[in-house]
Amino acid sequence: MSEQTSSIHIVRRYGHVGGMERYVWELTNALAKQGQNVKVVCEKQFDEVHPSIEVVELGSVRQKPRWLAMLRFSKRVSAYFDTTDYSGWVIHSHERTACHHVTTFHGPPIGDRKKSVLDCLSPRLQTWSYLERREICADQVKHVLPNSLLISEQLANLYPEAKNKLCEPAYPGVDETFYNLRPNRKGHTVGFIGREWKRKGLDIAVQTVEQARRENPALKFLVAGPKSDEVAHLFSNWPEESYELLGWAKTEDVLAEIDILIHPARKEPFGMVIAEANAAGVPVLISTNSGISPLINNEMGKAISINKLQEWPKNLMQLLNSGSVKKLNLTWDALASQHVNLYQRIGV
Repeated sequence: MSEQTSSIHIVRRYGHVGGMERYVWELTNALAKQGQNVKVVCEKQFDEVHPSIEVVELGSVRQKPRWLAMLRFSKRVSAYFDTTDYSGWVIHSHERTACHHVTTFHGPPIGDRKKSVLDCLSPRLQTWSYLERREICADQVKHVLPNSLLISEQLANLYPEAKNKLCEPAYPGVDETFYNLRPNRKGHTVGFIGREWKRKGLDIAVQTVEQARRENPALKFLVAGPKSDEVAHLFSNWPEESYELLGWAKTEDVLAEIDILIHPARKEPFGMVIAEANAAGVPVLISTNSGISPLINNEMGKAISINKLQEWPKNLMQLLNSGSVKKLNLTWDALASQHVNLYQRIGV
């Protein structure tokens, strides 16, 4: 057993209420299962946790506008630590706070957006930029954990003064449910999963599958996530039997029925559904805009730029009938071990 560590995790909503929030819940529970001391400071707890985890609820702040909610929560967190003895504990934030030793950066930085000459007049952007810079560059911050190599590169470009704080990416884990799936692969079903269908490139996926169907009209396309009335127009010229709009559906249920996952995202900090497909043994055809793309090799699928759309249909056809898939073996237990090693190096 590794040396015991003590960490306090900061997150506004603690539970399975979002991708980042689930990451924190899974990480803290995995740490507790390894015998580590864990506390959580949050606005509100939504799910049960390991019995050894102490949860401190600070109470909800007004949720909108979001940038003010971040600022209000940050002030409450600072007030809490001003009256709390945390000696011997590593403070690990997953939010825009001011008193942490470690922060995990889960999404694209505010600087990775289309700039406007009027940005300087926006209190929202100015506050967000201030909070982000403080989160990464403040003197007490020892380490910054990006959740993908893509995010790491973006942070290094935006905050060169903090390059020495950037650690190896802390990739999300994948539930055992997906490792235990045995998809019924038949060689003719393509799947897309994602509620934010524009950002995740459903229109590109439709074009790709439509072109591939010219070679193999038997192809079927399953789309999960968006409401059917939001995306039905993309299929106006398709035969009814060639596609199915599932709306909300469990990811594991969809993966069990498809031969390949297509995910041509325009912007994707990591791409959890891609990792889940890999764990289930489903090949993936994804864009290089996904944070997970550097991990995907030819034994797992293919990562292609969305600027090379002519390459997508032929790769789709090749991957549909590919053999077994090499797995990344991303687990929450491995993520917890990575954090234990990091905490052991921090003197607090």
